[in-house]
Amino acid sequence: MTLSVAVSGASGYAGGEILRLLAAHPDVEVRTVTAHSSAGQPLVAHQPHLRSLAHLELRATTPEVLAGHDVVFLALPHGQSAQYTAALADTPLVIDAGADHRLTSPDDWAAFYGGEHPEPWAYGVPELTVDGVKQREHLRGATRIAAPGCNASTVALSLAPGVDAGVIDAGDIVSVLAVGPSGAGKAAKTNLLASEILGTANPYAVGGTHRHIPEIRQALAAAGAPADGIRISFTPVLVPMARGILATSTAPIAGDATDAEIRAAWEAAYADEPFVELLPAGTFPRTADVLGANIASLGLAIDRAANRVIVVAAVDNLVKGTAGAAVQSMNIALGLAETTALPVNGVAP
Repeated sequence: MTLSVAVSGASGYAGGEILRLLAAHPDVEVRTVTAHSSAGQPLVAHQPHLRSLAHLELRATTPEVLAGHDVVFLALPHGQSAQYTAALADTPLVIDAGADHRLTSPDDWAAFYGGEHPEPWAYGVPELTVDGVKQREHLRGATRIAAPGCNASTVALSLAPGVDAGVIDAGDIVSVLAVGPSGAGKAAKTNLLASEILGTANPYAVGGTHRHIPEIRQALAAAGAPADGIRISFTPVLVPMARGILATSTAPIAGDATDAEIRAAWEAAYADEPFVELLPAGTFPRTADVLGANIASLGLAIDRAANRVIVVAAVDNLVKGTAGAAVQSMNIALGLAETTALPVNGVAP
C-alpha cells in the first residue's frame, strides 16, 4: 500500500531535503506540499532541483490542508509546529523537524526557547542508546516523532558510546563545530549573505547559549551519564560551505580505561549501524565525503598527554542531521526497511 504524505515548510531547506528523499521512496506518495508566503506558487519555483515533483503546487499551511494524510512532516521554524499537533490527532504519523517536541524538561524549554512547553515526542536518532537499548526500539510503532537538531545529534552520536561504556567523563566535554549556513534556514538574514560569510569564519551562540545544548545533555543522560554531572562547552562556528558539520568533541578518559577498551566502545556501538561509520584508527572524516549522504562519519583519537578522547564527526546537516534522520525514523515507525530511500554514497567532488 502506498502511503500519502504531506510536507509543510516545503519551500525551505529542510522541507526540500525531506522531499528529495521521499521522491525516491517506493512506499510513499507526496500528495501535498505547503508553505506560508509562497503558497499558490509551483514547488519547483522554490525547489527547482525537485523535477519529479514539478506537478505539485504549494498550498497554505493549515490544519485542514495537512489533515487526511498517512504521514505529515512539519518542517517549520521553531515554535510553529506545536500549533498543528492537536488538529492532526487523527493522522497516523506526524514527524516534526523543528525543536518543538524534542526536549523532555520544561525547565530546559523555558531557559532556551521560552513559552509553553510542548509535549515531548519519540526522539528521531535510532542509533543512540536509551535506557540500555537503541532508540530505534522506541521508534517502532511510534506515532509522533521529533527529528533531532543537527548539531545536537552530531555531538551525541560522537560521545554517547563512550558515555554508555563508562570510558569517558561527561563532566568536562568540549565541542567545537564548523557548520554551514543552511542549518540556519532559508530566510534572508544579513549575517548569512555571501558577502558576510565568504572568506571568514564566525563563531555564534558562544558561552553556553546555543539551543542544542540541552538536547545534547538529554541524549547523553539517556546514554547513562548522570544528568546533574554533564557539563559541555559548545561553540559553533559558521564557515563558508553551504551544508555540512565538522564537530570536534573531546572528553576526559574515565578511570583507567585502556586504549583498546576506548576504541572498542565505539566499535561495539556502531558495528551494525548502516548510517554511522567509525573510520580506521588515524583516519578522520571530511564534510565533503558525506555530502548528500545519510551518514555520520566518525574518527577517534586518544590523547594520553591530555588524558582525553577526541572524536571528529562529519555529517551533512540537511541529510543525516535533519531530513535523513526524519525519513529513517519514519521507516522504522512504519515497519519499513530502515534504509529505504536513504543514500549512503556522497557526491564528489
